Amino acid sequence: MSQNWLCRRGELDLVMLDGDTVVFAEVRYRRHTGWGGALESVDARKREKLAYAAQQFLQQESRWAKHPCRFDVIAVDAMDGDSPPRLTWLKNAFDT
Repeated sequence: MSQNWLCRRGELDLVMLDGDTVVFAEVRYRRHTGWGGALESVDARKREKLAYAAQQFLQQESRWAKHPCRFDVIAVDAMDGDSPPRLTWLKNAFDT
């Protein structure tokens, strides 16, 4: 398990195991949805950065390199008023 793992061109918010699958989870929070919600903020450029960071992680942590991998997005959108934020966990959000 790792959190806020940094490399030259990116950061991995969470790296964890789900069974034998290495999960790279991107956590996104949006207070306002004027330019789209948290889920929509993981665009092609962000996905490319995440894929690069995941490759770097697997090169450094070679014990996980032979395990299957997936990318999840955990999106948190603030709601109006006193409502609690809306949480969406999208498993296998994209492929590289």
